[in-house]
Amino acid sequence: MSTVPAADWTDRMLELTVGPVAHGGHCVARAGEDGLAADDGRVVFVRHALPGERVRAVVTDDPGGAFCRADTVDVLAPSPDRVEPGCVWSGPGGCGGCDFQHATPAAQRALKTSVLREQLARLAGAAAPGSRVAFVEELPGGPLGWRTRVRLAVDDAGVPGLRAHRSHDVCEIADCPLVPHGALEPVLERRFRPESEVDVTVGEDGAARVGAGAVVTAAGRTWELSAGTFWQVHPALADTLAGVVADWADAPRGGVAWDLYGGVGLLGSVLADQVGPDGTVLVVESSPTAVADGAAALADLGQVGFVQGRAEREIGRLRPAPDVVVTDPPRSGLGRATVRALADRGPSRIVHVACDPAALGRDLALFAGAGYRVGALRAFDAFPMTHHMEAAVLLERDDR
Repeated sequence: MSTVPAADWTDRMLELTVGPVAHGGHCVARAGEDGLAADDGRVVFVRHALPGERVRAVVTDDPGGAFCRADTVDVLAPSPDRVEPGCVWSGPGGCGGCDFQHATPAAQRALKTSVLREQLARLAGAAAPGSRVAFVEELPGGPLGWRTRVRLAVDDAGVPGLRAHRSHDVCEIADCPLVPHGALEPVLERRFRPESEVDVTVGEDGAARVGAGAVVTAAGRTWELSAGTFWQVHPALADTLAGVVADWADAPRGGVAWDLYGGVGLLGSVLADQVGPDGTVLVVESSPTAVADGAAALADLGQVGFVQGRAEREIGRLRPAPDVVVTDPPRSGLGRATVRALADRGPSRIVHVACDPAALGRDLALFAGAGYRVGALRAFDAFPMTHHMEAAVLLERDDR
């Protein structure tokens, strides 16, 4: 007999013992421990809690199935990893941008490591790297003040802010501690077109600019970015990923390398150093502004060519075939057709960058089926205070 309750639990208060962390910035608990037998066993995805805690949580969303979502409003038995959130706008009913303000930075990385391992084991199966999933690594700069790009939502009165969790509601804020101190305050004092969005970029000079480009440096080079051109949000991540590609790609001198979903060619510039002036690097990117910015920045590298188009459509017609490929797809990952098409082109190594552990797990299973094995994996805490992370995997063609 189903234990799913018929009644809508929205706004109901539950007393819960919190279980393990899950992908998405929440922990898993089960209702029924408050003595109501009819509630026994229903899954509750609870935010602002930590594994092992005893909490009171209010149900915020009840889809009517076997689970509901809740926010912690009272901690009865806290975890030793719990700290006071550093942001007054964080927490139940507040800004939805941060998931783990209430945990120490070390505990946040441990939670993300658990999520990464669980997702890879569940979705990649035998292809999962198992014990080779290293602990999610800290990046330089600390847990606050790292965010260089912010998209603000604007309410119907023209006031900018950040959205609440799983909501279009705009939370009015006076600052954001994830952004360099003081940079965002002048923007938040302004008024904008109601119900619009505002892109804010914090330059290397620490000043925030609305709808503007930026000048950035990484891998020993400088890029002048147009407004809207993608660049990594964490200031240390670009150089970190460039270092990973330098260590793992091993593109042969005079060989051919592809940089798929390559943006302005950051990782392609590393490949260019490896193949040398007699080699070939093809950077494939769908954004015309990114292609233009990248071509200008790498104009001195004659071995680098940009192809404007969707990587999944270009793989089959790119010439020449690659020795090595770097991929950095959107959050949804590569998917079956793209992995198959890439494997058919036969690169000996693929350096795959992923920002979602579930998508990474699915893609690793597909690569295993296409004849590639995991040679190395690293993960980085590129988004402190949130549940997000960045991972890089070396895939080697299994010719055994």
